[in-house]
Amino acid sequence: MERFVYILMNVGQNKAFISLFLVSVFWGCNYPISAYLLQGFSPVFLSTVRICITSLFLIIVALFYKGIKRPTTSEWRYLVGVGIFGTLLNQTFYFTGLKHTTPANASLIISLAPIATIILERIIFKVKLTAKKSLGAMISLIGVFSIIGVAGGTLGISWGDFNIFIAMLCLSISILFIRGLSQTMPSFVVTVYATVLGSVLMIPAAGVEGLVSGTAISHSVFMWSLLIFAAIFAQGMAGFWWNSGVAKVGAGTASMFMNIQPFVAILASHFILGNRIMLSQILGGILVLMGVYIANMPSVKPIMAVDSKKGI
Repeated sequence: MERFVYILMNVGQNKAFISLFLVSVFWGCNYPISAYLLQGFSPVFLSTVRICITSLFLIIVALFYKGIKRPTTSEWRYLVGVGIFGTLLNQTFYFTGLKHTTPANASLIISLAPIATIILERIIFKVKLTAKKSLGAMISLIGVFSIIGVAGGTLGISWGDFNIFIAMLCLSISILFIRGLSQTMPSFVVTVYATVLGSVLMIPAAGVEGLVSGTAISHSVFMWSLLIFAAIFAQGMAGFWWNSGVAKVGAGTASMFMNIQPFVAILASHFILGNRIMLSQILGGILVLMGVYIANMPSVKPIMAVDSKKGI
């Protein structure tokens, strides 16, 4: 009986691993798909329509989800922070940057978010920065510099890479707000409120883009179909599958699958968009992910000696 239960648990865990792997691959492919969509849509308009479709999908799901509660005043403050930094600013800078850089660069710079969050925690909340986290941060930063290009002793950062870097910082700030909400609200509830609030904030931004630089809107059925597919699956369903996998294997194990995304983005960009695979991207990506891994490695607790007479 015990062996049967073990087999069932092992099968469930293997399914979770497969789910996490497939979601990571899908999210990695989402970078070149977004870049492709930018050929037919202007950045902020694309982001707004996409997040609005995702919001509609989440609202429909929420209608069948029991336990959606009304946020308290303090929770609304955190949600506004997530909406502003995690959606409005993050998405605006992300799609604007992706218009002027490669999906590979974007995915590698975004993967620096865990390191940026650690540094922000140190600056804002005075959280102790351990030697391990410091080493991880240094390695990741070296990786980012090699990605965006250092030539002749000067930093050669493009406008697109700069926008992606700002998007990454905004994402890191939103993570701090999400951590504050995680004590009182389930992640799904946070996602629903933050996404819907973010879509409301994005609509005026799209209007400003139209007044300043004009709005490009594709009339291709394929483009619109791809946009709807990406909004529902990449930002909607994939999130559910990811959370399900995290619940089964734990956040620490699941986070390792995030390292797959940048390299999937590099390969997918090559085959979907015809982008060249640069050696600096490969080496920089390895350094970034190595730094993230070192900074987030669990501390090894010392093994207590056992006294044969007194026990532990």
